[in-house]
Amino acid sequence: MFFDRKTEGKIHKGSILAGYDLSNDFSQISYCVYGDDGKEEVESVATVIGTKQYNIPTVLWKRKGSNQWLYGKDAVKSNAEEEGSLVTGLVELARTGETITIEEESFDAVALLTLFIKRSLALMNFITTQENIAGLMFTVENLDDRMVEVLSKAAANLNLKNTRIYIQSHTESFYHFVLHQPEELWNYQVLACEHNGYELKTYRMECNKKTTPIVVLIEEQTYPAMVIPDEQEEETIKNDSYALADEKFLHILQKQCADRIISSAYLIGAGFRDGWTKESLQFLCRNRRVFQGNNLFCKGACFGLLEKIEPSEAGKTHIFLGADKLKSNVGMHVQRRGQESYYALLDAGKNWYEVHEECEIILPGEENTLSFVITPLTGKSAKIKEVVLEDAPVRGGGFTRYEIDVTMVSAEYVEVSITDLGFGEFFPASGKVWKKQFEVT
Repeated sequence: MFFDRKTEGKIHKGSILAGYDLSNDFSQISYCVYGDDGKEEVESVATVIGTKQYNIPTVLWKRKGSNQWLYGKDAVKSNAEEEGSLVTGLVELARTGETITIEEESFDAVALLTLFIKRSLALMNFITTQENIAGLMFTVENLDDRMVEVLSKAAANLNLKNTRIYIQSHTESFYHFVLHQPEELWNYQVLACEHNGYELKTYRMECNKKTTPIVVLIEEQTYPAMVIPDEQEEETIKNDSYALADEKFLHILQKQCADRIISSAYLIGAGFRDGWTKESLQFLCRNRRVFQGNNLFCKGACFGLLEKIEPSEAGKTHIFLGADKLKSNVGMHVQRRGQESYYALLDAGKNWYEVHEECEIILPGEENTLSFVITPLTGKSAKIKEVVLEDAPVRGGGFTRYEIDVTMVSAEYVEVSITDLGFGEFFPASGKVWKKQFEVT
């Protein structure tokens, strides 16, 4: 999502771009230098210089009797050593609109989340100042309308006046990450398995090469009963738990890979620590490349930002139709210089919360119906949706200008607003507005 249209200028070569994975337990930041060769290297920001410790605990801690706030690992450390209040689950608290009370003082959860983002972005000071970050892409696991609202408020309060800020889901970040890997790794389907220690989530990406552009779909599944034991557990209990988890994971992989060609697979998250995936990993490594790490989403956010600025060759030929995406082209059949032609209003593949298009049309005075053509990229047939301009001013044989404003209220529904602009001095505008929502799936 783009929050500040005033700064929508060209991002120059050499600019710093950042991807920010904002998650309820841990957050991460990646960055790249927008270069001349189109082969930008994306690096993750370490919390300790010279290490691969990328996880920033998504927590704040307030020292008792003071207005001093700490974030991340410093917050966790201070909470164990002295009196204060630790605020965890900041993303979910902000999403549900909670108010947090600390020492009889109330704090808005969105404000606290914004404070955490500001403080954690200071890690970028080792690369550049925050004011010099030209683009910032947030990625979150669940991107519903409430999360869009929360991140809109947070982004507005970051005071990054020269920064273009967007958001996308983990699913889309996975797509952009894969798109920027060597093509042999995604010739066929790609599987990602994310384990946070208590549940497993899988993402399976598939390209339909029979369509133009190539439609990319990602199927997600969650397996909640996949608990990894604490490191403090007795060794016998740990070994039994790991063996059970390995068996469950093997069955999941067998189902995911059945009758499919998987080119590559990614194991991400802290749940894959300790090397318990013995049988399952042996199965997964047969005839496919397998990678393990924990910074895929923040890197994918950075790659997604690059695609916003300058689409790659793969980005030009592929279109991702995720849960947050408009899945149909929306347009109108119009008369241009006496010839009927198609006028495109909305292109499939855009995030629904980013959609906002305007145009003007001219209708003969006696016409009062506008027709919109919905063309799904999912294989369904095209359909026509009509908007009747009831009680429109009758202007005889004259003409009327109308402004058409198109937005989306969800991934499934578009809202069209039509305003009467009149036609010159002889036919002044009436100010009438017609609105209608219709399905575009």
